Amino acid sequence: MPAPRFEVSAARWRRSSYSNQEGGACVEVADDFPALVPVRDSKVPHGPALLFEAAAWSSFVATVKSGGLTSA
Repeated sequence: MPAPRFEVSAARWRRSSYSNQEGGACVEVADDFPALVPVRDSKVPHGPALLFEAAAWSSFVATVKSGGLTSA
């Protein structure tokens, strides 16, 4: 069975506070959907969006804020 389609074209996107103003590392998220969090590259606004379950996204954000991720 194919995955269900999810329409995010009408989403209200906001840029992550961790994105820089020079155009690099620009991540945008949409908060319009209760169970899913769409995430996209702001430099490609008409490109694909990744969809995360809200609980998984919250866990990821909490880990980032706590410094729990290290660079390789």
